[in-house]
Amino acid sequence: MTRWLTDEEQRAWRRYLDMNAKLTARLHRRLQTDSGLSLADFDVLVQLTDRAVPRMRVGELAEALQWERSRLSHHLARMQKRGLVSRQDCPEDARGAFVLLTDKGRHAIEQAAPAHVEAVRDLVFDHLSKAEVATLAGISERVLGRLNRSDGEESTPG
Repeated sequence: MTRWLTDEEQRAWRRYLDMNAKLTARLHRRLQTDSGLSLADFDVLVQLTDRAVPRMRVGELAEALQWERSRLSHHLARMQKRGLVSRQDCPEDARGAFVLLTDKGRHAIEQAAPAHVEAVRDLVFDHLSKAEVATLAGISERVLGRLNRSDGEESTPG
């Protein structure tokens, strides 16, 4: 039997979806205008700069971004043409490859990050109280915990 959303749950869900779509679009436009990077470029560069050694296996990067490998491969090819990343064959796995952050990629994210953080502050955090930020973090952690437990597989309620 279907457990339909209550009116309040449906309102919350639809507002979340609308907020997510509009926030993502606005952040993308600002980032593109300020730095020439897309939000997808920025996400890839963040994954690489968050590591002591700025390189990742392609599959690991796809998993971290929750992207299909084909989408990542096409996007990395575009980023590589712009000199933001490079690829390196993996000596242990002939089919595997590493994605490496280039100096140009590091410079690009270092230049883009301050304006991006300011945009996130302006659009989200400057309008929330400390309690609301804590609530947002708590909700996000609970939902992510549930998603991580399901390991990407749909489960049936019960």
